[in-house]
Amino acid sequence: MDTADTTGPTGTAALPRPFDAAFFADPYPVYARLRAAGSVHRIALPDGSPVWLVTHEADVRAALTDPRLSVNKAHSTNGYQGFALPPALDANLLNIDPADHLRLRRLVSKGFTPRRVEDLRGRVQGAADRLAVALAGRIAAGGSADLVTEFANPLPLTVIGDLLGVPEADRRPFSADVGTMLAPERPAQIGEAVGRIHRFLLDLVAARRAAPADDLLSALIAARDDGDRLGEDELVSLAFLILMAGSENAQHLISGGLLTLLGHPDQLDALRADPALWPAAVEELMRHGHPNQMAVRRFPVEPVEIGGTLIPPGDTVLLCLASAHRDPARYPDPDRFDVHRADKAHLALGQGMHYCLGAPLARMETGIALATLLRRLPGIALAVPPGELRWRASFRSHALRELPVTVAGRPGGRGR
Repeated sequence: MDTADTTGPTGTAALPRPFDAAFFADPYPVYARLRAAGSVHRIALPDGSPVWLVTHEADVRAALTDPRLSVNKAHSTNGYQGFALPPALDANLLNIDPADHLRLRRLVSKGFTPRRVEDLRGRVQGAADRLAVALAGRIAAGGSADLVTEFANPLPLTVIGDLLGVPEADRRPFSADVGTMLAPERPAQIGEAVGRIHRFLLDLVAARRAAPADDLLSALIAARDDGDRLGEDELVSLAFLILMAGSENAQHLISGGLLTLLGHPDQLDALRADPALWPAAVEELMRHGHPNQMAVRRFPVEPVEIGGTLIPPGDTVLLCLASAHRDPARYPDPDRFDVHRADKAHLALGQGMHYCLGAPLARMETGIALATLLRRLPGIALAVPPGELRWRASFRSHALRELPVTVAGRPGGRGR
């Protein structure tokens, strides 16, 4: 690993900095080297902030449910804390320990029950069909099209936007601001994007309070106004988390999932021959290449030993989900994508108290999106060599900036 050549804000000049340009394009060789050297590493993030990175699957899994590891920033004394957000965006489930976490989770979980998600199936399928047809038209007209812009981004935005009652015109600008916040081209863009997100959500809540509708945000507002169970910051923060997670993670799982399938034609053939394999394929996609590289940062409330390393209270701990999912101690031949894999259990959707509320929706959206693309565009293929694909420069998320696709047999089509 490279070491820093300048002193960071906390005097971390000697700490390894593994997150470089090569890492952004392919993080898994870095994780393999770290795992081989040990489970826990003291490293510096790109900005110089010191963190403890946990890489072994058994240690990551155990730490996700360890009550001594808090997600509350109040327990942080040294290192990376995550984004600096205003209170109206920061009072969400990712920053709250029990019992407030359980109180908020009960309120919002009503919108994500398996039954309610299943009721959305027709809406998701309809949106996927329309977008796939439009994507095919774009390819027919121009020879290729960007799958992220034309399909992977608008599909989850449509679903989560409808669920929360977000006006259609506001959805793409919100998504663009989230992308800027997570991977800015210059540091000042983070604050600018956060400011726009903050104002948008405040206005959205005010508009929905003035004119309630049959959507999840109106239900959350009613719970706050009628029963005084949600504080104002909690309300806006929940809307932020649901919109961000429901759009950001899903779009990158869809685009990355298609790239994985196109790179494994034998697995693609198995899915085409037996559509009943799709649920297993979605789980394997989440294990093999979920965009989220890390769980939400944790802060020990007392000295905690992980993988034989004693971590002081207040330091920042990053649990590396992507490394855990490629740990050969848990998964035989872990770098191989295999829809028939016997052990597809993964941590991509969390574990314990912080298990993803939208897990049923994420699974359904991913399966429908990819199956629809392959059915509607049976010859879909990369329009550029894999080495020319552009990836987001972020240690948090391994995500494509764009995915140019074509149809095999067209000029520029690469086939399989």
